[in-house]
Amino acid sequence: MKIINEEILIDTNGNCDIINITAQVQDIISKSKLGKGNATVFSIGSTASITTLEFEPGLLKDIPKVLEKLIPTYQKYHHNDTWGDHNGHAHIRSSIFGTSFNVPFVNAQLVLGTWQQIVLIDFDNRKRTRRIFIQLIGQ
Repeated sequence: MKIINEEILIDTNGNCDIINITAQVQDIISKSKLGKGNATVFSIGSTASITTLEFEPGLLKDIPKVLEKLIPTYQKYHHNDTWGDHNGHAHIRSSIFGTSFNVPFVNAQLVLGTWQQIVLIDFDNRKRTRRIFIQLIGQ
C-alpha cells in the first residue's frame, strides 16, 4: 500500500462558483503509477465544498438558485456579527455539502458514472485561490 499526497490551487470567483476538477484529480492518479485505490479530494477551508454532480449548464444555474432559497446570502447570521466578514451563509453551505469527497480508482481510472464529475464549489463572497488536497491510497 502506498500513500501519495498532492495539492492543487484553483482560482475561483466565489459566490457559488462551481468548477469541474475531475481532470486534475485524474491527472494526479495517472502520474502516480497506482493502479487501484481510493482518492480523497479535500478543500482546505470552511467556505467551499467538494462534491460530485453532472457538470452541465442547467445545474450550474439550479444549484445557486436553490441554495439562495435555502440559505440566503443576505440573511442575518451570527457568524457575521462575530467576524464581520459577511460570509456566514458560505460556512453553512459548506458544512452541508462537506469539504471532501472520496472516490475509488481502478486501472488508474476514477470510478465515476457517465455524467458524474468531481467539483469544487466556492460559497464565499469573494474571489479566492483555493487549496485542494488530494490523497491517494493504493497500489
